[in-house]
Amino acid sequence: MIAQLSPASLAWLLFATSAQASYVIEGLSFGHKGPISPNGRAVPGWHLSGENHTPQLLSDRIILTPPAPGGTRGAIFADNAITQPEWVVETEFRASGQERGSGNLNFWFVDTGRSAVGQSSIYTVGKFDGLALVVDQYGSRGGSIRGFLNDGSANFKDHHNVDSLAFGHCDYAYRNLGRPSKLRIENGAHGLRVDIDGTSCFHSEKVNLPPGYFFGVSAAASENPDSFEVYKFAASTTNSIAREEPNVEAKRQHIEKLDKFPGAPEALPDADASTIKAQADQFADLHNRLQGMTHQIANMFGEFERLSRQMNDRHAELMSKVAGTNAGDSSDKPQQQFTSDALLPLSRRVENIERIVLAVQRDVEGKDYREHLTNLQQSIEGVRGGLTEHLPETIAHMISTAAPKMGMFIFVVIAFQVMLAGAYIVYKRRRANAPKKYL
Repeated sequence: MIAQLSPASLAWLLFATSAQASYVIEGLSFGHKGPISPNGRAVPGWHLSGENHTPQLLSDRIILTPPAPGGTRGAIFADNAITQPEWVVETEFRASGQERGSGNLNFWFVDTGRSAVGQSSIYTVGKFDGLALVVDQYGSRGGSIRGFLNDGSANFKDHHNVDSLAFGHCDYAYRNLGRPSKLRIENGAHGLRVDIDGTSCFHSEKVNLPPGYFFGVSAAASENPDSFEVYKFAASTTNSIAREEPNVEAKRQHIEKLDKFPGAPEALPDADASTIKAQADQFADLHNRLQGMTHQIANMFGEFERLSRQMNDRHAELMSKVAGTNAGDSSDKPQQQFTSDALLPLSRRVENIERIVLAVQRDVEGKDYREHLTNLQQSIEGVRGGLTEHLPETIAHMISTAAPKMGMFIFVVIAFQVMLAGAYIVYKRRRANAPKKYL
């Protein structure tokens, strides 16, 4: 006989089954376990930016916009896109401020990540492709959550009525609750579903977001600011997506390495000492770090051992190649004898070169070249003296013989003048004998 389960037990069983079938994507999540930042300066896998201020990164929250001053913006976007077609995002946020404070908090799922959005809100963003969930005080109902879709064609910044583009919404008073609000976004085979604090906000079976897009959160505060804080952002796969197990062969090799060295565990992230309160946690952290240091030292000794073996193998290989030149000799000589026989021809060549150099040196030093240098100097002096004595006369003779004679020049000038005078007389006579014309 099968025992009947109560509705509460059945709901808990279904929830436990679904929780076991899904898993958190570590590279796209923060705040779901331990401190948000391992070093207090950055969130692994995310990019944090701000305008008119720097967002404050604490161990359990990210303050995107501070309580003062107003007119600030902050944003955080994932560095990597999600590759699964079905996913669930669970995030926790809080908004607090003055009695009439205002601003908005935007959850993004866009194709190009922070390059398309930056620190913009739904009212200041240009063209984007993806989903935007906006938490603000639209409609004067104390707060609301609205969903917007864009395929990259609409420019929200220049649109005359952005509020009319929302495809789903619900009222939610989110300001000054004194606790974080829990927002859940699910994208799967049954469309898009948005829940807030365990209650359904809106659902659409016509919306199915594709993989390859980036998650992000941005906040904007007005002159009367609201402080927007994000405590958690956990992205996980749904039941229909199987978890990717590590390669079995790689795991086996890693285990063998752990047994040999005896291990190389992952480096422990840096942690702020103020976050470790309990004495047991302090001892566990110190134990883990000392154990990791011991493993790393063991790795160094193992690496030194490996390098020593490689050097010994290289030395043995080199000696075997040198000894191989006399491989045809079957006599049982020691290895030093083979080495000296192989190097003997080289030694003889070096000795021959030294003898030739010494012979050249003795020949140069033994001969007297002063007589040759004196003859060369006398020849140079003779050439220089001949040029000094005969060069001016030779040049003067060449000029006198090559120059034209003065009588010939005068004859040419007089002949030219006579020709000009004759031409003028002929011209005057022809003009005088020409017939006269009278009007």
